[in-house]
Amino acid sequence: MPDRPDHDRPEYPTSIGTSDADSISLLGHDLAGELIGQIGFGELAYLLVARRRPTPGQLRVFEAVLVSLADHGFTPTAIAARLTYYSAPDSLQGALAAGLLGGGSRFLGVTEDTGLYLQGVLSTLGDTTAFTAADWDDAARAAITATAATGGTVPGLGHPVHKQGDPRTPVIIGIAAEAGVKGPYLELFEAIGRVHPDIIGRTLPLNGAGVAGAALADAGLPVELLRGFALLARTAGLLGHLAEEIEHPVAPTVYREVDRNAVYREPSAPTE
Repeated sequence: MPDRPDHDRPEYPTSIGTSDADSISLLGHDLAGELIGQIGFGELAYLLVARRRPTPGQLRVFEAVLVSLADHGFTPTAIAARLTYYSAPDSLQGALAAGLLGGGSRFLGVTEDTGLYLQGVLSTLGDTTAFTAADWDDAARAAITATAATGGTVPGLGHPVHKQGDPRTPVIIGIAAEAGVKGPYLELFEAIGRVHPDIIGRTLPLNGAGVAGAALADAGLPVELLRGFALLARTAGLLGHLAEEIEHPVAPTVYREVDRNAVYREPSAPTE
């Protein structure tokens, strides 16, 4: 079959990167000459998504959030990674992928869920530049009341371990304030923390994953990609778990514990 004319060839445009025999380009920068050794990984991750370099304040908040989400102990994501590595030690990428696939509405996904929830509320408020704390409280009350009326829950509220308060939350809010990056997302999230007990009848902490989502949104990152940043942070934590698993394995014990205590039950007859 003869080659098609150039004007008929499909194009697959990208502005991320390209390379030739002598160079590699990333977002219009020479990778070897302009980026390697001159930009940190956190700044690069921000640049890749936002297509601009962060301000010093945005970078400080971004990297603080990444640190806050790197690990939270033996969560299902870490256990899945360790068990997968035990089953397939020749597939480190499979173990990492198994851990990352567990990032959802209960673990890690709350970062994005909170950002999207706050974005939805903020989109109805118009210009909030002159909002006082009382204005934010009113907005939070209206949002929580509307959510409760539909039987929904507010993402970012509550934590299975930190019942009295997530230690990450005030630190991240403090860093954002010091860095001049605290904006409407964090203001609204804090207001939710203040007013929700009177509406739902109990006090729940603002969790670290939720405040991470609010802080990243205030730092100028797309809300639709916030889960990706949570997974980016957790990748480092999972690598740490796998390094520990190699030296001090726990996955064989977990597997044997479940296997020894598995109880077979005859399937129930289907009901008519």
